[in-house]
Amino acid sequence: MDDVKQIVKDIKSGTIKPIYFLMGEEPYYIDAISDYIQNNVLAEEEKGFNQMVLYGRDVSIDDIVGNAKRYPMMAERQVVIVKEAQDLSRTIEKLASYAENPQPTTVLVVNYKYKKIDKRKALYKTLKKSGVVFESKKLYENQVADWIRRVLSGQNYAISPKAAQMLVEFLGTDLSKINNELEKLKIILPEGTQINADHIEENIGISKDFNNFELRKAIGERNTEKAFRIINYFADNPKDNPMVVTISLLFNFFSQLLHYHGLHDKNPRSVASALRINPYFVNEYVAAARNFPMRKVSIVISTLREFDVKGKGVNSNAIPQGDLLKELLVRIFNA
Repeated sequence: MDDVKQIVKDIKSGTIKPIYFLMGEEPYYIDAISDYIQNNVLAEEEKGFNQMVLYGRDVSIDDIVGNAKRYPMMAERQVVIVKEAQDLSRTIEKLASYAENPQPTTVLVVNYKYKKIDKRKALYKTLKKSGVVFESKKLYENQVADWIRRVLSGQNYAISPKAAQMLVEFLGTDLSKINNELEKLKIILPEGTQINADHIEENIGISKDFNNFELRKAIGERNTEKAFRIINYFADNPKDNPMVVTISLLFNFFSQLLHYHGLHDKNPRSVASALRINPYFVNEYVAAARNFPMRKVSIVISTLREFDVKGKGVNSNAIPQGDLLKELLVRIFNA
């Protein structure tokens, strides 16, 4: 995120490089930088003749170089944006010859999503000298809630830990999807608002009471009534609550609980750091550790592995996922 801010800051100050090669697993930042260049480097009246968008599936490296070597018309520079450039992965190294001597009046933006070029080869080394190489790395799930908080903080909003966790559990690590939902909330809610679970439920449609976050908490507290209520809701709404997601999240929770049992320092701050969780959630692990000693945690993890396979149709005899989840819950509470 700091690299993105620096790139934007440099462009605003007039320090514009002839090539921006944007690559990596996380498309959100690639799109953010590319869109910023597309919207801000040229004035509106200059874009008609001097801004071009190409698509990797439709062009060759020679086509890109040919367009990049053109001179701008009645403007200081032109912008050439290549989207979906990963479709040119077999020939992308041919761009190295252009990168050695790029056209100074062209801003070439290459969006190379979900992949990255070989840093040992000529293209990468040449790009580092003549332009900007930005690698957009995928965030781990335990980093996404902090990302949500940082983004909202910069826009004069806040969010409760539970609300952030609900977004992560419902939308995963797809930053573009999360950002789209945050944009919707910002249209509805005034600046300075702390977004809470009610806002998420009312405006995005994620139940604040029937979700994996609440299921995990209920299991940790050994609240069987609440846990089965949530599982029944999941059984009635299988498309919105796929079993594979539930098992994955429970597996992560019990794996962290096993880690918690092994910690020598159980100070809340140390626990939050070791488990890479928000301090707000530490008490959940403390409560769950009392109800699930290390031996039981090991049994639960083994059970989750078994049901993960069953949920994918192996040795389950086409049992409905709702019934499998209910059986899983019984096994967990009897561990």
